[in-house]
Amino acid sequence: MHLATVLFALASSIQPCAGYVAQSRLNDLHCTKTTVAILGGGMAGVTAAQALANASVTDFLIVEYRDTLGGRVRHTEFGKDPNGDPYVIELGANWVQGLGSATTENPIWRLAQKYSLQNTYSNYDSILTYNETGYTDYSHILDEYSVARQKASEHAGQILNNNLQDMTARSGLALAGWNPRRDDMAAQAVEWWNWDWEGAYSPETSSFVFGVAGENLTFNQFGDDNNLILDPRGYSSIIHGEATTFLTPNDPRLLLNTQVSEIHHSPNGITIHNSDGTCISAAYAICTFSVGVLQQSNAVSFTPSLPAWKQTAIAKFNMGTYTKIFMQFNESFWPPETQFFLYASPTTRGYYPVFQSLSAPGFLSPDSNILFVTLVETQAYRAERQSNAETQAEILAVLALMFPDKQIPTPTAFTYPRWSTEPWSYGSYSNWPAGTTLEMHQNLRANVNRLWFAGEATSAQYFGFLHGAWFEGKEAGENVAALLGDECSKTSNSGRGDCKGRKHYGVLHGTTPLGAYTGVNGWGVNSTDIL
Repeated sequence: MHLATVLFALASSIQPCAGYVAQSRLNDLHCTKTTVAILGGGMAGVTAAQALANASVTDFLIVEYRDTLGGRVRHTEFGKDPNGDPYVIELGANWVQGLGSATTENPIWRLAQKYSLQNTYSNYDSILTYNETGYTDYSHILDEYSVARQKASEHAGQILNNNLQDMTARSGLALAGWNPRRDDMAAQAVEWWNWDWEGAYSPETSSFVFGVAGENLTFNQFGDDNNLILDPRGYSSIIHGEATTFLTPNDPRLLLNTQVSEIHHSPNGITIHNSDGTCISAAYAICTFSVGVLQQSNAVSFTPSLPAWKQTAIAKFNMGTYTKIFMQFNESFWPPETQFFLYASPTTRGYYPVFQSLSAPGFLSPDSNILFVTLVETQAYRAERQSNAETQAEILAVLALMFPDKQIPTPTAFTYPRWSTEPWSYGSYSNWPAGTTLEMHQNLRANVNRLWFAGEATSAQYFGFLHGAWFEGKEAGENVAALLGDECSKTSNSGRGDCKGRKHYGVLHGTTPLGAYTGVNGWGVNSTDIL
């Protein structure tokens, strides 16, 4: 990771800014006072602060646990290139998902272009399939899933638009004609590739309606392209770059290495207590903590306790773990032109199922010899709780089955994160469970007194996506700026919820009409975007 003194080294017009350093600890006996406290310095937090600054609200503090901005957009140095210099790999968010069209642009793609991030198109058709005997062509099963997925998409749209009851993704896919036997491991691998790999949860635990709708709303609006970020400055350089638009060198409004331990909230304001004994008094706060952190009672406490409707919403949503395990070898023993390798374990669904090559044309370099494999949910939790040596041995055994005619070498470099145990994230991104309504999600999103919430999880349209965090951070910042300004005195409804804050539901219903949800025309999208 970059040291705090070089956190904002960007390309082009952005030069290294030594001013962005962790500020000295607050050590007086009284709370530091500010108008808005922004808790968390990831995409949502920085975008919220930027929205405040754009509205001429400059009295705010960003409170960040780590020694750098970026949150779950996190990179590290890894391995060595032929010159002996390290490569940079992304441990967290890695793709721009959906680039945009002539009429609708993904804001993350706009930022990637603004800061000239190096990126490469991920071609999901560039895939070879394997089982325990080696290469085995089950591409026809990929085609079968694709047909069923289209039928499932149409069915999910009908359920959502007609206010019908949700179901598990397993049920929805079965009704569309996809219901593989549990011992059909090739079909299980295909399903993992198409569902778990995106949602970080299995179809049994995922919402059918919102799992389909959430994916379609991104890709139908922004396009099907997914570009992998491979920039030596790291994906987080777009977050650092945007921070430089409103933070000055040595800006005292940025508090790094500061762990929030308790949040006191009331109709009159917010007091934040930190683990180092310091405190902050604010008129408003925007909490961008992950669902994983909010679900851990020992991570941060709320005084008074959050209302039952809020606690229920937090407990209802899932926090997925998406673990990428990186290996560098002294040679590339896998097919050099192929991007993805799908493995069907003979016994265990999701056991080291998808390998990706960073040596394929257009990626790091043919000489990088870097391969990574992704795990989610149960397998991710298991791997994150065992040693690197144990995990490496398991992966090498799988690769030996996939490539029986090759002598699989020991990696020269090996690493992976432990997202489920990180105290500032406790997971990778959120997943919408089956049977969860828009009302319950609105409760996750709604403010409690002057305490507001933002992040990828609070986006009904784009949960799990980095652009979801961007949209939610921007809107929360604009909400609070409106409350601080005179906009609410001009109208009883600012278009951002009423001037008392966002609506919440004390009584939940089994289903929720789109029109009842906060926003223009429900989600502000056409029904065709959901299908």
